[in-house]
Amino acid sequence: MIQGWSEELAVDTSKASYLLTGSNIGMVIYLAGETEEQEARLDEMTPRQIVAALDKHVVGQNAAKRAVAIALRNRVRRKKLPADLAADVIPKNIIMIGSTGVGKTEIARRLARMSNSPFLKVEASKFTEVGYVGRDVESMIRDLTEIAVEMTRQEKIEEIADKAELNVEERILDVLLPPPKSSAASPLFDFDSGETTAPVLVPEAEPKDENFARTREKLRTQLRSGKLDNRLVEMEVREKNFPTIEFAGPLGVEEMGINMKDMLGNMFQGRSKRRKMRVDEATEYLMQEEEERLIDMDAVARAALERVESSGIIFLDEIDKIAGRESGHGPDVSREGVQRDILPIVEGTTVNTRYGMVRTDHILFVAAGAFHVSKPSDLIPELQGRFPIRVELESLTIEDFKRILVEPKNSLVKQYLALMETEGVILDFTKDAIDAVANFAARVNQNTEDIGARRLHTIMERLLDEISFEGPDLEPKNKTIDAAYVELMLADTVKDQDLSRYIL
Repeated sequence: MIQGWSEELAVDTSKASYLLTGSNIGMVIYLAGETEEQEARLDEMTPRQIVAALDKHVVGQNAAKRAVAIALRNRVRRKKLPADLAADVIPKNIIMIGSTGVGKTEIARRLARMSNSPFLKVEASKFTEVGYVGRDVESMIRDLTEIAVEMTRQEKIEEIADKAELNVEERILDVLLPPPKSSAASPLFDFDSGETTAPVLVPEAEPKDENFARTREKLRTQLRSGKLDNRLVEMEVREKNFPTIEFAGPLGVEEMGINMKDMLGNMFQGRSKRRKMRVDEATEYLMQEEEERLIDMDAVARAALERVESSGIIFLDEIDKIAGRESGHGPDVSREGVQRDILPIVEGTTVNTRYGMVRTDHILFVAAGAFHVSKPSDLIPELQGRFPIRVELESLTIEDFKRILVEPKNSLVKQYLALMETEGVILDFTKDAIDAVANFAARVNQNTEDIGARRLHTIMERLLDEISFEGPDLEPKNKTIDAAYVELMLADTVKDQDLSRYIL
């Protein structure tokens, strides 16, 4: 509980639901698990709604939020244009400039959760110039395509879920209670070969025994209620053994454009064998089989490719790490080469993936970097031109730290309240404690390396070190965190300025 705001803190440990209302600051704050309406999909939201949704998680940085919201809304607007005009409307890529810990990556994370579009966050420092050992830049498009295929596949699974469950239910019932066989079967004579074949038992279309139908329905009821989950059944399963194949050389399987499982999958599917398993395990196995049978993966791949091309988003983090001109020596010799390789991807090119060719003309790129050592102007001019929107994120102040501690939907204070509540410990944060924590974080950032809001993780973990260690053994269970307690726990740490153990 946080004092000083005439608070009302409702705790439900089963759902981890917390509600904090503040008369002084006039706001309502929710923690994950609350029964509020699910947020609208990103493509259905107006720019103002996108900014409001980001405000629940990211403090300040309104300029960056506005730029992202406008860029995303313009993609929705482009889809409503005539086809010939829409083809010429290129995305307005964004580059966010700001020191570490001010919210660049957090904005990307929240957009990914809100978005119904394929979204990939990747660090530019992971890539190397073609010819060097490492990942080439085209792999980001292949990764984005894989994400789109999985998203589309999950949507198809939801569509066929009811049919698949019914099919699995019937197959389980057939194992638990096999249909009666016809007893009138006799050997068959093949006139072409002149041989007599073995008798064939044909299931009756409609079992005459009414007891069979009643027993089957009773089993169906028990199966749906979960009473049969622990019963053992014998199923025929197919072993999926795929050998490990290693390639010598700098290029991996991905870069070679080869998918060995697709090429050699039929050779290593394994033999079928009968295996005993519980009903719930058999149900899960059969559901996978039904999903593979009912879903047309060719249609999924086509839809996913269109989805990537029209609404894909790539967040290119740490772009400042590849900024810089060719020096001709040292380990950074390929940085400008990486920029040259990224350029055609951002400009618009065609990338070969295992599902087909992907055009990158309308994929939205959002780049971010601290640019402590380098400057955006150190990027090659062609790449700078492909990021027409530049947003500088502001450094965090003490007031920002105070808001970050309590305002976001899943703020640090709420996280620790929920964590300790699981062991019956009730934490009570006073308003002056929040002020003290924010002041300590700002002071340490000023005197040592400025790591922005990440410093709050350092401070909070050190502040609650003893309480977290004692946990369920702590007595009394109610613990008040005030300014005096904060001073007691953090004074020595800040005085010594020896934070090497705690810096994230």
